[in-house]
Amino acid sequence: MPDPGPSPLQSSLPGAAASFTARVLADAAAHGFAVPQGLAEARPVPTEPGPEAPAGLPDGAGLSTGASSGFPSGLPTGAPAGLPTGTPVGAAAVATPVVVAPSRPDPGWVPRGPSGFGTAGLSLVRRAEPPALPAEPPALPAEPPAPADALIIPGLYWHPVPEPDPVRVEEVSLRIKSWALDEIQLYPDDWEGDFDGFHVGRYMVACHPDAPTIEHLMVAARLMVAENAVDDCYCEDLGGSPIGLGGRLLLAHTALDPLHSTAEYQPVWAESLHADAPRRSYRSAMEYFVRLATPSQADRFRHDMARLHMGYLAEAAWDETNHVPEVWEYLTMRQFNNFRPCPTITDTVGGYELPADLHAQPAMQRVLALAGNASTIVNDLYSYTKELASPGQHMNLPVVLADRESLSEKDAYLKAVEVHNDLMRDFEAASAELAAACPVPSVLRFLKGVAVWVDGNHYWHQTNTYRYSLPDFW
Repeated sequence: MPDPGPSPLQSSLPGAAASFTARVLADAAAHGFAVPQGLAEARPVPTEPGPEAPAGLPDGAGLSTGASSGFPSGLPTGAPAGLPTGTPVGAAAVATPVVVAPSRPDPGWVPRGPSGFGTAGLSLVRRAEPPALPAEPPALPAEPPAPADALIIPGLYWHPVPEPDPVRVEEVSLRIKSWALDEIQLYPDDWEGDFDGFHVGRYMVACHPDAPTIEHLMVAARLMVAENAVDDCYCEDLGGSPIGLGGRLLLAHTALDPLHSTAEYQPVWAESLHADAPRRSYRSAMEYFVRLATPSQADRFRHDMARLHMGYLAEAAWDETNHVPEVWEYLTMRQFNNFRPCPTITDTVGGYELPADLHAQPAMQRVLALAGNASTIVNDLYSYTKELASPGQHMNLPVVLADRESLSEKDAYLKAVEVHNDLMRDFEAASAELAAACPVPSVLRFLKGVAVWVDGNHYWHQTNTYRYSLPDFW
């Protein structure tokens, strides 16, 4: 599918202001340094009248300023083709944990890269003339505050997002419930409150504000609901058990990665995909997904779901043997049992494709791993009291820290906050370095989309008071 160019998203990625970017490029050109094409060939993008939201972090945050790069890592914004009227344009990141501070305005530049995919955008060229220095940036609009009833974890590093478009939220909410009830018979009547309380519509619209259509949002919504159905029904709250989990997960995974068997046994397998709610949800969600995804995107998602299932199995094995892992072991498990399948489809939901060779780059894999890890520790923090109230011992980072490092519950929770903050800053630094090193439009848009997903995921946890509450440590 074609690349529509950068999207107008809120971003937690470090961004350089227009004046700073121009000065760095001018200095590089004046001293004869080779400038990456995507940065050297920058040009302004006309935008529709209306409010703009800045993107990025304060001066120096997460920027690579060493001699090896010498370039800032700002990410472009601009309106992608086909974005529906009323789609919310994102807001900026916070400067420091908890205290929201304005960042510099986005310069409104996009790289003039190749028309198609490939490596042409990575070639090095010289700029004939240094760019003119723009005027000082204007006064910045206020950052969107956290909702009045939001759960605030003191010391947590996070970025505010605009309220999701209520029209889209309502439409996705109606459609996802119709899919769950009418198409796949996902849950019995007494689970309806929990389904509604999940707030799927608000979650998906917050995480994917650049989705060109409601159907693109629905692709993400169905997969999210299906993943949670498998987790709840096979692993946890709604009848899940570690006993026999491997067999159940393997059969469910074939709804994503189909079996190719003999004529005698293929129909029996196909019928098994309707046997229970998790398999019905996986089968249906994947059918919708492959209609919009490229073969490469679909294969990428299957790979990340296999990672997820392996993480489920590791946690189940520890549960069966009452083993509390070392902290590093727990974080290893969480790199697999985490949210990664969700941000990895950000390009499919956005209506474009990050080419497979660019997605497979080690630097991009590091960005995705850190995004998933930070987002999953967010879940550990917000679900802490919910899991304490559940039967048995739920494993999460504060629990593991308390056990393995002999900390009080409060100190273990606060250290888990620090672990999250370190992961977030590493994610942002890795994203910024990759953006500067590979300023290809699809890479830049994908990096912004992942950052938006990370922020939207936090927003959903922070505002979902139906599911979550905080410990009384303050």
